[in-house]
Amino acid sequence: MAFAINGKFTSQPVTGVQRVAYELTRAMQMRAAPGDELEVFVPENTVEPGALLKRQRRFPWLRGTLWEQITLPIAARGVTLLSLCNTNPIFKRGQVVMVHDMAVYDMPQGFSRKFLLWYRICFAMLPRMKPMILTVSTFSKMRICHHLKIDESRVTVVSPGADHLDRVVSNPAVVRRLELVKDAYCVVVGSLDPRKNLQRVLEAIDTLEHLADVKFVIVGGKNARIFSSRHVEKTVHSKQVLWAGFVSDGELKALYENAACLVFPSLYEGFGLPPLEAMYCGCPVVASSRTSIPEACGDAAMYCDATSADDIAEKISRMMSDAGLRQRYRTLGLIHAREFSWERSALKVLEILYGQTGDRLSDLAPSASAG
Repeated sequence: MAFAINGKFTSQPVTGVQRVAYELTRAMQMRAAPGDELEVFVPENTVEPGALLKRQRRFPWLRGTLWEQITLPIAARGVTLLSLCNTNPIFKRGQVVMVHDMAVYDMPQGFSRKFLLWYRICFAMLPRMKPMILTVSTFSKMRICHHLKIDESRVTVVSPGADHLDRVVSNPAVVRRLELVKDAYCVVVGSLDPRKNLQRVLEAIDTLEHLADVKFVIVGGKNARIFSSRHVEKTVHSKQVLWAGFVSDGELKALYENAACLVFPSLYEGFGLPPLEAMYCGCPVVASSRTSIPEACGDAAMYCDATSADDIAEKISRMMSDAGLRQRYRTLGLIHAREFSWERSALKVLEILYGQTGDRLSDLAPSASAG
């Protein structure tokens, strides 16, 4: 076996980074003949969906960061390790690492001190380890090369997909529970993370009195271990704002399918998967024009100045006041999102790993070196 996948992500809740790791791993394994799938080295405490991946080798000693830094490099001796979630064993030779963004350098004020320190240590080690580096956008590639002083030739862009939503069964119960009317509400992805810019959206909503019948459903949670508690958003008492918290994939799909639009005013993204997912479900998108988001959304989103509550409000008002405009962006989004598939992304990673293309992993050269 030449390569194995760092399966730490299988023990974590699924956010954007874990989604990419799971879907890429699944798609790479789907390209293989039975028994030839890339193995995934996992800790004891795996949970779904990661626990459902094929070809797992379980190593039960330790958990979390200690498992990744101590148990995993021992288990992966003689094997080139593919880590898909930013961090990797810092004393392991022979690695391919996916780094999603450089937010700990570009927006350090949004993270807890412990999280910031650990990630900066991990990233500072990368130039010395000389791994092959993958990332999710050209924007992130530029920021990685800038901060880590790595030559562009060592960083390859592998865009995420959106077609995992084909496997998700829509659960409209959430629409009924929140008493929402089709095409009469907006979805807002927000959390404690100041990059998500939730506070400015709430300020924009305060100015939309003429849209009194429109609801704004805020989806997302908070993780104070990662995000700085100094940036907790103030409480809003508007009857237009509904706090849905964490929702399942099926509930999120139903919310997208019935919404008038997604409002995505993020200040910083390595890629920006939620707008692409919304488009895939036929939901028009109002998105920030910053960082990687135009790269992810192309011409299929209505862009706003994420630093201006007035401009966010103006773009929401335009979208909500014009059914024809919403239909135009709905059509553009459906076409655009279907250009992003996990199979295409997985084939690119396999080509990078094995140095050649092939229809099946079993066709790849069995003598591929661990490096």
